Amino acid sequence: MRIDLHTHSTASDGTEPPSGVVESAARAGLDVVALTDHDTTSGWAEALRAGERLGVRVVPGMEVSCLAHGVSVHLLSYWHDPAQAALEGMLDASRTSRRTRARTMVERMTADTGLRWEDVLAHVHGQATIGRPHIADALVAAGVVADRDEAFATLLSGRSPYFVPHTAPDPLEAITLVRAAGGVPVLAHPAASKRGSCVGDAEVEEMVAAGLVGLEVDHRDHSDAERRHLRALARSLGLLVTGSSDYHGTGKRNLLGENTTDPDVLQELRSRSGGAVRAESADRAAGEVPGS
Repeated sequence: MRIDLHTHSTASDGTEPPSGVVESAARAGLDVVALTDHDTTSGWAEALRAGERLGVRVVPGMEVSCLAHGVSVHLLSYWHDPAQAALEGMLDASRTSRRTRARTMVERMTADTGLRWEDVLAHVHGQATIGRPHIADALVAAGVVADRDEAFATLLSGRSPYFVPHTAPDPLEAITLVRAAGGVPVLAHPAASKRGSCVGDAEVEEMVAAGLVGLEVDHRDHSDAERRHLRALARSLGLLVTGSSDYHGTGKRNLLGENTTDPDVLQELRSRSGGAVRAESADRAAGEVPGS
């Protein structure tokens, strides 16, 4: 069984619709795929319907953007109740901050690049969570940069004069709310030093005390040494180990199934959930899952 627990669609910063991600997963030979868009569950119903049609099990998930003492932390949540008020309130605040940050960054770079907010909105699908990738796509379309990688290395980097930080919850708060909503929290690419600063082992231990269940160890942004360290850390803290692609369609070079999760780990993750959402439920696939 081939399992990929980290993908993105046009509900956030991927380039394929939720159903398209599932179709791509089927073509890639995956048996299970998790849809984990940033700070939103709006793609769940479409993905679940596609999974029913194609015979691919879809795990409903989300990637929560957090900040710990100024360090970006990404938390994967699986099977949480999307209608849980406290969690949804936290996510709504994050989405609002992301949109405000994006618009301010565009306004700062308009004089130098000619980019307008309307140009960015042309690359946002529906009620997608707006982020820097959408600005990157607009910059590519305008011929300012060649691709997303160049955009993030230059105009959109944290060192850029156009950069604006955004408000995000503390990971301990996010973990607490995810667990209260019946979800299972796993720390995404925790040692991806090529992306910037990472939290240390002591911070991960604090997250475990708050309810963290696993670490995403097998990820293309982790070196072999970082993977070895994370496996040892997971053993010492009693955490489950996952592997994923972090697929974004054509938005990144990541390939579906390039890293996978053991079936026994998936079963254990499912057993830790509160059971509020059933990934295989045809009723929810028909549209009962609330959007965020």
